[in-house]
Amino acid sequence: MNLEGLDGIVLPGGESTAMGLIGTSSGKDSSGKTMWEALREFSRSKPTWGTCAGMILLADKCVGTSAVIEDGQALIGGIDITVCRNYFGSQVSSFEMETPSPPGMEQSGSFPGVFIRAPSILSAAPGVDILGKVVAIPCRSAAVTLMELERKISAGENVIKMGVVDALDRTAGIDYVVVMKPADESQKAEEEESSEEFNTISLPGAADGTNARQVICAARKNNILCTAFHPELTDDIRWHQYFVEMVRRSS
Repeated sequence: MNLEGLDGIVLPGGESTAMGLIGTSSGKDSSGKTMWEALREFSRSKPTWGTCAGMILLADKCVGTSAVIEDGQALIGGIDITVCRNYFGSQVSSFEMETPSPPGMEQSGSFPGVFIRAPSILSAAPGVDILGKVVAIPCRSAAVTLMELERKISAGENVIKMGVVDALDRTAGIDYVVVMKPADESQKAEEEESSEEFNTISLPGAADGTNARQVICAARKNNILCTAFHPELTDDIRWHQYFVEMVRRSS
């Protein structure tokens, strides 16, 4: 995969399972690198933006991984965040909600975040800038995944990737997500902490009386930007302006 001459790249939304299968099984280019190896090398030094599935690929840790990949979701990595796949539900659970605007553009109001079968960021390591949070109830499958993750952490297990947990009560209702208000800066919430060992992270706690959690929807570390939502599906270009400025400064 020849990325020569590019100043930045966007890894879009889509199907992260298919992306991982294609990226890791592709042939090698003239320099002897696979697509995955070329993207990993590029994203280590040049501006890279992952939206939705692209965000999953850039994460160092992923839970709720695909059952069709033997060793779990293939990741490019690069930003030390823990991502939960499909946190907000299935394709039919897609929705739009207000999210924080990009840094420096707060005076223009909130940003219309479009979430389509979207992941969430559960925690971010020190050094990762948290650019936006929302409060939302996970879909049923994600809730089960989180319960299993918390059980493993309590047991002292070091989980890097965790497969699909199929332990749902199928009679407990339909698979849907209830979206709650965006989290503001004054709202009290547990601090998300992380280190290289998974058994030290503190997951966002559920809100009183609900299963709602505060989760991260946008984050950045150096040259890597991640958003759980799809800015390209709105007429608001502020996140694109933010990334273009990242590329301009890098160039």
